[in-house]
Amino acid sequence: MQLSVTHTTEYEYADPAAYGLLRIRLKPKPTHGQEIQRWSMELEGAKVETEYEDQHNNAVVLASVEPGTQLVRITCRGTVKTSDKAGVVGEHAGHMPVWAFEKQTELTRASAQIRQLAASLNSDPANLLDTLHELSARILEVVSYQTGQTDPDTTAADAVAAGKGVCQDHAHIFISAARHLGIPARYVSGYLMMDDRIEQEASHAWAEAHIPHIGWVGFDISNGISPDERYVRVATGCDYRDAAPIIGIAHGTGESALNVRLSVEQHSAAQ
Repeated sequence: MQLSVTHTTEYEYADPAAYGLLRIRLKPKPTHGQEIQRWSMELEGAKVETEYEDQHNNAVVLASVEPGTQLVRITCRGTVKTSDKAGVVGEHAGHMPVWAFEKQTELTRASAQIRQLAASLNSDPANLLDTLHELSARILEVVSYQTGQTDPDTTAADAVAAGKGVCQDHAHIFISAARHLGIPARYVSGYLMMDDRIEQEASHAWAEAHIPHIGWVGFDISNGISPDERYVRVATGCDYRDAAPIIGIAHGTGESALNVRLSVEQHSAAQ
């Protein structure tokens, strides 16, 4: 499948910026089952300072906010060819060893509730795939998908305690429980072509676990499936902070507003 993506992020500042710096991870990864056919990024109110590949093999753009601006706009456009690999990404690659993904982070640290959730699974522990699919389903049972209840700093423990969250929270809980079980797991940010709409309000997130002799396998907890050809992998990391689309700081701006416009659709020749 060929997917067309247009993703615009705007930061509106009440006062002219004195200084600002943005770390941008918006370029998809050329990985197993995914080929980047074209991809571009346009910046308004900011300029590229450098580009590099981080420890997770994510393409990163470091951009500075132009002094005096009150609007920063980042627009990405591209076409990605995808195929359905039943969620299997394949063997590990990158600068981080697999065992590094067994260590909990501030966002994934397992609470008593998460440890109890992991202990309640009925699957044969020797069959990791079944165990992880059951874990994914159990998380969706105990943490309903509700927007506006959490934020990027919400931990897995807090989301479980609240019983509400979004895809980011579901991924963090899955990662937390998997690591508690001794299974390496990581966070994935990316795009999902939805069946009922083209325009979306945010990008998507899911998790991957590393299974011996198979490699990394994806689990979209919020939708109860493993990623298929409708998904575009952009960045991976130990948690959201490693794979966040944009992280930035700005000084002298006063209040700020964030606006996101995203469309993901099947590519046509007319495009």
